[in-house]
Amino acid sequence: MKKFGADSQGPPQVAAAEPARRTPVRSGLRLAATLAFAGFVVSLVAGLFHADTANANDHPATFLEYAGSGIWTAVHLAQFAGMALLIAGLLVLLVVLKAPEGALAWTARLGAAAAVTALALYAALQAVDGVALKHAVDAWVVATEPEKTARFATAEGIRWLEWGMRSYQSFVLGAALLLTGAVVVGAGRVSRPIGYLMALSGLAYVAQGWIVGAEGFSTANTIPTLAGIVLILVWSVWLLVSAWSGKDAPGDGGRG
Repeated sequence: MKKFGADSQGPPQVAAAEPARRTPVRSGLRLAATLAFAGFVVSLVAGLFHADTANANDHPATFLEYAGSGIWTAVHLAQFAGMALLIAGLLVLLVVLKAPEGALAWTARLGAAAAVTALALYAALQAVDGVALKHAVDAWVVATEPEKTARFATAEGIRWLEWGMRSYQSFVLGAALLLTGAVVVGAGRVSRPIGYLMALSGLAYVAQGWIVGAEGFSTANTIPTLAGIVLILVWSVWLLVSAWSGKDAPGDGGRG
């Protein structure tokens, strides 16, 4: 009788252990998805308040517009917060996916390194654009000749520095998205199309980096920019719905 009783308690104990193993994966996916989507929303909303009615490569016109913006620095701080949330989502996702040792594990490590580097570059970029450039254009607007010419040259030099930093930040962010997308596809814990869309958004950022480095903020960057926004929206919403749908991620039971 004791043997029968012990055996009869076995299956319920195993069944109870399964949700316990799945819970960290599910909660981790929810955290990653929520952070990534929140980052997208914060960045998008902040961008709506960005002064950009003038042609961005028309420096006299754009500098006048920037000087007249009273919330310039706050907008760029909000954009940095949005990027930080998005990067945090990517990092949590890479941890939750638990790529097995081998090429996929190294891809995850490189993706995490690229994500952290992208955030560091974005912080420097926003310091240049949101703080240094703002002070430079403010000083140019109130300056008198012949000082005005020198002030404009200073502001334009900061603008070119912004081009360079944005170009390389876009390259590294694109690499982070490409590598994370590859891990998503290879790990198979969430829908693989999410990984493909993530990789495509990475390619859009790589294209942005090239155009900004070569031409500045030209109209040629319109399509890659819109593509990046739409693709991040699609994969972040898909990941959010998938994570919060209540369904176990593929492979949860096998990989624990």
